[in-house]
Amino acid sequence: MAQEDDYVQARERMLAEITALVIFNCGRLGKAALSRRVLNALAEVPRHAFVPLDMRPYAYADSPLPIGCGKTISQPFIVAVMTDLLDPQPDDKLLDIGTGLGYQTAILSRLAGHVYSVELIEALALSARQRLRQLGCNNVTLRVANGHQGWPEQAPFDKIIVSAAPEEVPQALLDQLAPGGRLVLPAGPADHQQLLVIDKAADGSVHRRDIFAVRFSVLEDTAPR
Repeated sequence: MAQEDDYVQARERMLAEITALVIFNCGRLGKAALSRRVLNALAEVPRHAFVPLDMRPYAYADSPLPIGCGKTISQPFIVAVMTDLLDPQPDDKLLDIGTGLGYQTAILSRLAGHVYSVELIEALALSARQRLRQLGCNNVTLRVANGHQGWPEQAPFDKIIVSAAPEEVPQALLDQLAPGGRLVLPAGPADHQQLLVIDKAADGSVHRRDIFAVRFSVLEDTAPR
């Protein structure tokens, strides 16, 4: 019980730090506070359940953490900002690229109608599926696949979020985004990545907004060239 209480207090401190960082970055974000729905989801989802056991003491630090297979779980501030920028709604059908161990996916599952999540590495996908099931995330469908290709069989999607960085925005993801939809992702060379928001108009045209510089793992592309 004491350990669970420690996690609750650590999660509260994480939320306070995120709130302060949002205020500090309000000029680039265009707002001084995140959506209450997003903050509630962050308060509900136990980040320590989505990191390896040896990383649990650091689960609520505002930093990325290794999760195995050369991958990381994103910094909580970045997860919060990307989720808020995505603006998921209760009836939205979402595509989540780069499941990892499922932390971002679990947050999205509390905010959207259904989440389709794609992970390239089978070991991570299997672990994520188990963790999401244990947390009762029953509106998530997960598969092992190349994130660059999206999930064409389930398209179109109201919102798409990507937790790894391609050099260029994959055309397949733009094609699978519904008119009026939104795509949030990091993109660019490893030393010059930007967090992007891309809105798709009813006529199919897209509008891109750069938020700020970020550093993510590369979104690997296994498709033949």
